[in-house]
Amino acid sequence: MGSSFTFPLSLRARDQLSSGKQVLVPETSVASKTAFSETDTPIHKQKQWFRETFNHLFAIANSAEAGDAGVHLVSGWQIFQSTPTEEVPFWADVVLGFRKMTEAELKKFPQHVFGQAFTTLKCECPAYLPWLEKRIKGSGGWTVTRRIEDLWELHPSFDVVVNCSGLGSRELAGDSKIFPVRGQVLQVQAPWVEHFIRDGSGLTYIYPGTSHVTLGGTRQKGDWNLFPDAENSREILSRCCALEPSLHGACNIREKVGLRPYRPGVRLQTELLVRDGQRLPVVHHYGHGSGGISVHWGTALEAARLVSECVHALRTPTPKSQL
Repeated sequence: MGSSFTFPLSLRARDQLSSGKQVLVPETSVASKTAFSETDTPIHKQKQWFRETFNHLFAIANSAEAGDAGVHLVSGWQIFQSTPTEEVPFWADVVLGFRKMTEAELKKFPQHVFGQAFTTLKCECPAYLPWLEKRIKGSGGWTVTRRIEDLWELHPSFDVVVNCSGLGSRELAGDSKIFPVRGQVLQVQAPWVEHFIRDGSGLTYIYPGTSHVTLGGTRQKGDWNLFPDAENSREILSRCCALEPSLHGACNIREKVGLRPYRPGVRLQTELLVRDGQRLPVVHHYGHGSGGISVHWGTALEAARLVSECVHALRTPTPKSQL
């Protein structure tokens, strides 16, 4: 039998991702950051997902597709106002050239006493997501825009459902554990800024991109507000200028807001929906918080394995009892 699949993506999430008002906020666009600072996901699993994603993006960055995909190498610093307990994070051997910053380098940041320097990858979602969609369509896939209130509405049109609806899973999957963490950033013109700078707290960061520099940010739990807040913008600009004073000369400042789909841990599991004797396998794949870009390919590989198991089960005849 042939099998068909669907991947529900909430309209709010899709629109934010494609417009730059991203659920996947810029602090994880540099795919080197601590992917899950507040999670129940085991470290070994985080590292596996991160390494698989890094290798995937690194291959793109070294290909002719890098420009279209919006994937590039970027170097910079992560700095701390006090020496962290873990001076060498679990991802240190995945990124390129990880090392402790020298005293000479730290002079650039007089309020900080410790730092890490490394080269990693920047993945710009407004380019990367359409590039992925183009690949899917080129392989025979298609997209349908449709509003649903219940995953069961997709039965019997599809044999397997992969639920990637993010915050929409509060309603679609009845998951009360997922909640928004609001992120606001600024996009500015400052072409002289070539290195990323990230405060160890993860709240203040400066990420250069191909068309603008992203300044962040905020981390507001339970806040669904998608409108920019002027006070947030002033605080972000002030904090970033403290790290990089030349940003006082930045121009064309734009405000962006997105919602991170936070959960105690990524939900990556199969659920079998059953109604009136009919079955619909659902692979849940959501709740990445601010770590979506950092681990997306690794978790997708795991979700794909779960889908393969569902397909195998569908194709395996149910043994008939012998009476």
